[in-house]
Amino acid sequence: MGIDLPLLWAIIIAFGLMMYVIMDGFDLGIGILSPFVPAREDRDTMVNTVAPVWDGNETWLVLGGAALLAAFPMAYSVILSALYLPLVLMLAGLIWRGVAFEFRFKADEGHKLFWDKAFAWGSYIATFFQGVALGAFINGFRVEKGAYAGGLLDWLTPFSLFTGVGLLVAYALLGSTWLVMKTEGTLQQRMRRLARPVTIALFVIIGVVSLWTPFAHPEVAGRWFSLPNLYFFLPVPLLVLIATGLILRSLSRDSHAAPFVLTLLLLFLGYTGLAISLWPNIIPPAISIWEAASPPESLGFALVGALFIIPFILAYTAWSYYVFRGKVRVGEGYH
Repeated sequence: MGIDLPLLWAIIIAFGLMMYVIMDGFDLGIGILSPFVPAREDRDTMVNTVAPVWDGNETWLVLGGAALLAAFPMAYSVILSALYLPLVLMLAGLIWRGVAFEFRFKADEGHKLFWDKAFAWGSYIATFFQGVALGAFINGFRVEKGAYAGGLLDWLTPFSLFTGVGLLVAYALLGSTWLVMKTEGTLQQRMRRLARPVTIALFVIIGVVSLWTPFAHPEVAGRWFSLPNLYFFLPVPLLVLIATGLILRSLSRDSHAAPFVLTLLLLFLGYTGLAISLWPNIIPPAISIWEAASPPESLGFALVGALFIIPFILAYTAWSYYVFRGKVRVGEGYH
């Protein structure tokens, strides 16, 4: 029995995108939360918690895009054609945010506030359009003869705008719980207070998306409520409820790492729900990973490179987070 190369590549891409959500999510969340923190020294501390690692976090986004091109060129062509505008705006936000990240520490007093705002706006724009692209992906694309056949603004729907707002809330929760883990004192307490309503808001958003998706897409409802998918999906709503309750409980106690770890669990549950909804299609609503895959020879050749480079990325990421573990205090950090 041979190796199912399209399935293996789908797992690699899904893993890369999940790693990006984890790594860059709390990074973007810090920018989303910065307007709610009035003291500049506290905002500096927030940024310093990710200063040594933030640029490496986006490696996973590059990996996911490159893997999609190599393994599923039809999907790459259709998705990028359909989502050209939101993806360009997302990248513009990431670039603007990256420039602001560096300049805010080096600017004179007259321009520091400008770069603080630029950092926040870049984070909001990048996150919102990531969420919009996700919503448009769930909605699916019109494809004819292997090419995108929809319009320039087909991605602009109430559902995609809602998922854009939803991702802002998700990254805000990741950012706040990360800061609970990495800071102390008044800043940490402020993040605890902020994280509680954000947790409830994210729970509501997950519920709305979970109801909206099957009602709007009968094919998704068919996957959810057919066997054996139903057995995999049934525990997810209960686990989401339990994870939300545990996050709120840990925030009310003196827990430091638990809120962040539980938030990662909550987002992972949402990710699995998305996978169940779309499987096995890589171009929703009807083109599977096997239909969109490259020839086996290309998949096998590219897999050698992927299996070589991914361990290096994982090792570098683990080492950098290990080296810069521990609390970051006001007045300390990496400028």
